[in-house]
Amino acid sequence: MTDSRPIDSVVLAKQVPDTHNITGDAMTKDGTMNRNALSAIFNPEDLNALEMAVQIRERHGGTVTVITMGPPKAAGILREALWRGADRVILLTDRRFAGADTLATSLVLQKAIEKIGRYDLVLAGRQAIDGDTAQVGPQTAEKLGIPQITYAEAVLEIADGRITAQRALDSGTEIVRCEMPCLLTVVGSANTPRPPSVRRQIAGKLAATPGEYAALRAKWPEFETDAALEAHLDAHGLRIPVWTADDIGASAEAIGLAGSPTQVHKINFVVLESTESKTVPPTPEAIAAMVAELVHEYIVG
Repeated sequence: MTDSRPIDSVVLAKQVPDTHNITGDAMTKDGTMNRNALSAIFNPEDLNALEMAVQIRERHGGTVTVITMGPPKAAGILREALWRGADRVILLTDRRFAGADTLATSLVLQKAIEKIGRYDLVLAGRQAIDGDTAQVGPQTAEKLGIPQITYAEAVLEIADGRITAQRALDSGTEIVRCEMPCLLTVVGSANTPRPPSVRRQIAGKLAATPGEYAALRAKWPEFETDAALEAHLDAHGLRIPVWTADDIGASAEAIGLAGSPTQVHKINFVVLESTESKTVPPTPEAIAAMVAELVHEYIVG
């Protein structure tokens, strides 16, 4: 038996640097990441979370809302979310959000979810490839006061106000059930995210935040004023809402750097010199010795 009522899901997404293409320009002298040196992409496991939410909507009805916290350019992954099946997207952007650690980030997400109102599920990728902490999802659930299922690989059943999910663990799998609303963090093996729909791309090609109106009007001169463009976007559900700290009721001392107790203790730079190269014969014995040396020196392992 499954619930006949629709299931409303909120997906937490993040725009991240493409860490698969890191160069020497990707790090600054103080050890922070130079994000402008890397292309920005949709965090991979967040795409798995979005796909899971869309599949749930296809089985049960309801809605899928995607929210992201980031700079104005993060609107790019929200457009992609619309093209991949989301019903609604929201951009959380404010200079006061800058420098947030996982604690401050989860508070912003909590406030935004509570502003959205009714929801049955919150889904997020297990972790982001730029931080690898896997903390934001669980911390958001804690702040919302709802149960959580981490490492979710499949939703087996939604019935009687409860969800049954399969977790992917190092030792195997685990089947768990909990009351809704709840939060799921989704692993990469959960599914294969569908590609952006061409039909949705055509229908949503003008989806934009107010900060992007000038660029849109330059490309589409038939919209003579921002008001005319916004009226068109509103009529077709294409205006991407932008929420600031004031909109969600987040206090300045609890967000951004001010609300982030995490501190970088020490940064080590590894510089590889050409003189540090070593030739290894292509034999099983030599390769095994090389691996043993790398593990012994704590280079890998």
